[in-house]
Amino acid sequence: MTETFTGAVVEEFGAPLVIEDVALPTPDRHQALVKLIASGVCHTDLHAAHGDWPVKPEPPFVPGHEGVGEVVALGPGSHSVAVGDLVGNVWLWSACGECEQCRTGWETLCPDAEYGGYTVDGSFGTYMLVDTRYCARIPAGSDPLEVAPILCAGVTVYKGLKVSETKPGQFVVISGVGGLGHIAVQYAKAMGMRVIAVDIADDKLELAKKHGAEFTVNAGEVDPAAAVQEYTNGGAHGILVTAVHPAAFGQAIGMARKGGTIVFNGLPPGDFPAPIFDIVFNGLTVRGSLVGTRQDLEEALDFYARGLIHPTVHECRLEDVNEVFEKMVKGQIDGRMAIRY
Repeated sequence: MTETFTGAVVEEFGAPLVIEDVALPTPDRHQALVKLIASGVCHTDLHAAHGDWPVKPEPPFVPGHEGVGEVVALGPGSHSVAVGDLVGNVWLWSACGECEQCRTGWETLCPDAEYGGYTVDGSFGTYMLVDTRYCARIPAGSDPLEVAPILCAGVTVYKGLKVSETKPGQFVVISGVGGLGHIAVQYAKAMGMRVIAVDIADDKLELAKKHGAEFTVNAGEVDPAAAVQEYTNGGAHGILVTAVHPAAFGQAIGMARKGGTIVFNGLPPGDFPAPIFDIVFNGLTVRGSLVGTRQDLEEALDFYARGLIHPTVHECRLEDVNEVFEKMVKGQIDGRMAIRY
């Protein structure tokens, strides 16, 4: 008789996830079977379930890439983790390790990468597989629910801030104070940046203040570009856009200082207006940043382990996942949701 576990499965795009029995996988080479303790719920999981992106996952599949759990079995070969260790799955589930991108420190851009909860079943279930070469090593003493969002939201914004090239003492704008943005405010503060938060909800801006933002802008009430330009006397050195509304991407151009860098983390459907004259005349850099490498993840987790980062997390059950998605669509989540198993 086939062993099973309980998982939340995308049977078809746009339909509610189905809580059902899933065949328990056997770990292969470089793999470990993990019994889940917690899993964060990311906006990417919603995109995956809806089939929003040009390259789509193939139903049926189990979403989730912020899972934390205990290794219970190892596949063949040698491993850097042992049974009983606390590990996590991440968006970059594995990469080839041999291509130019992998060799030059850009493994997140590997053309043969596998993605947790997208091309490989993820953490919306009581068990999951991880690649032991790429999984997260959870620091001792971590709260499983609190550390779960670091595995995607945390490392994503941490890497985004790094590639914004904003130096300590310089201004950085965090546009969108949701699951990613409220953690970005904390990383930016811990990295010595002067943090400005932009959102359209006062409660999100209050959360940003709580986590260290020195100035906040409600973009639904005032022109964020004018407000940021006035406060900073010339614009922010770095802009990190975590928002999922297309308007935020166009606004970022106007908030930037001459010579500034704009980094996109958020992934709304569609395109954004790019005023070429402003980009060229002001010498702006616009770049995308996709999660982070294993080294970025280790650094991001170290900030958490030292008590500098504390995601705002609300506990839920696996059975609540469709309700969580509905709240996510409506922007009703303060911080991040995490499933406790």
